Amino acid sequence: MLIIVIVFGAFLILRSIKNFIINAVVGLVILFLANTVAGLDIGYSWLVILICGIGGILGAFLVILMHFLGIAF
Repeated sequence: MLIIVIVFGAFLILRSIKNFIINAVVGLVILFLANTVAGLDIGYSWLVILICGIGGILGAFLVILMHFLGIAF
């Protein structure tokens, strides 16, 4: 019984890590395209990667919006 709980817990952790990585990659691709096309000059810090990883596409647009408003990045 304990082994089943451990395997299920590991499965949930790996699935959430996979979703985080996919969101981060998609968000960073959007930021890269925005930097290249519009010349925004947004740096790729750990905070930017974390926002893109959690928010995905919406996180990337949030970083771009905050850059335009002069709040951060």
